[in-house]
Amino acid sequence: MWTFLRRRTLTQWILFGMVAGAVLGWAAPGFAASLQPASTLFLRMIKSIIVPLIFSTLVGGIAGHGDDLKKVGRLALRSVVYFEVVTTLALVVGLVMVNLVRPGVGVSLGTAPAGAEVAGSAATFSSVLQHIVPQSFFEAAAQNEVLQVVFWSILFGLALSQVHGRPKEVMLGFCGALAEVMFKFTAIVMKYAPIGVGAAIAFTVGHGGIRVLASLGALVLTLYGALVIFVLGVLLPIVLIARVPLGPFFRAIKEPALIAFSTASSEAALPLAMERVEAMGVPRRIVAFVIPIGYSFNLDGSTLYLAVASLFVAQAAGVHLSLSQQLLMMLTLMITSKGVAGVPRAAVVILAATVASFQLPLEAVALVFGVDQLMDMGRTAINLVGNALAAAVMARWEGEQTWDAPPNQGAIPAT
Repeated sequence: MWTFLRRRTLTQWILFGMVAGAVLGWAAPGFAASLQPASTLFLRMIKSIIVPLIFSTLVGGIAGHGDDLKKVGRLALRSVVYFEVVTTLALVVGLVMVNLVRPGVGVSLGTAPAGAEVAGSAATFSSVLQHIVPQSFFEAAAQNEVLQVVFWSILFGLALSQVHGRPKEVMLGFCGALAEVMFKFTAIVMKYAPIGVGAAIAFTVGHGGIRVLASLGALVLTLYGALVIFVLGVLLPIVLIARVPLGPFFRAIKEPALIAFSTASSEAALPLAMERVEAMGVPRRIVAFVIPIGYSFNLDGSTLYLAVASLFVAQAAGVHLSLSQQLLMMLTLMITSKGVAGVPRAAVVILAATVASFQLPLEAVALVFGVDQLMDMGRTAINLVGNALAAAVMARWEGEQTWDAPPNQGAIPAT
């Protein structure tokens, strides 16, 4: 029996915790309510990861690639512009889908009355800009003001990229070491996740009834529906506009995408994806630059997931977000999602950071985490497909594609 239990994966334990919590919340709602502190511990540990993780990954990502960006200037500029356009479209698809379906409506967290407005809803554009700039990095970090931490970290990374020699090496080494420690820290916290998620589900089901589970199912279906729309409405037109041969491209990414989906791990599929995209006809120099950089700046599936999940949290809390607040939230997600592709469950950490900065309840994040594995599989596969397509588009844009098509016909004009 002990051997059997030890061989269960984290995903299996989380699913077990979710089912056990739902049953307990339905059968003994009074006792389930007393388990809220176990969920709160998990949420507080997640919250403690946010600032050091964002700081180390953003600074390391900006300063660490500074020299490479100078060497490959034109390719770097085109890649970054492409990444930002496509991830913005992913956010738009997620934003529209979650507002149409509204999967969080009807979930009772007991944290805000229905129709409540989020604090600061009357904020002006100028006050928002002033709020982004921190008076003190440490004050912003202590209060988990994510936008302020991101703003300061970006400036710090840009400044560090202009430094040369030993000081830069020391700071990059520190950021790399801090990021590595936070990866391990996150892995340790995740071992407690089955208990935290189970307690959160038990409390929520005990408080709001079994209909909460239907809302979680609606959240998963909303995400996958949005991913399908994104593939058909954004990625497929890009394939056609850039004249990427659809058949060879599908054959190249089919197996890496299946690996990414089944393992929910970008790293597991990355080597094969790079090999297959190069074999399809994308030069090695473009593959080696675009795909790894894309895993910091072009997380299409993850950004779409964050848009859906963050507004699900607001809907579940009964908090109304105006259009301007939703757009500000999307801007926050666009920035904070950069550079964390290698972190296990990174999207949940970023979700918690964004939710906290908009004064939304973290309890709903624990609910989302209960079905996160199901959503992680889909978003990871789309991340991989999006980055493989980005490499093919850059090859066409640079005029260096070698697949079976006239090299100049239909190419994106150089700028």
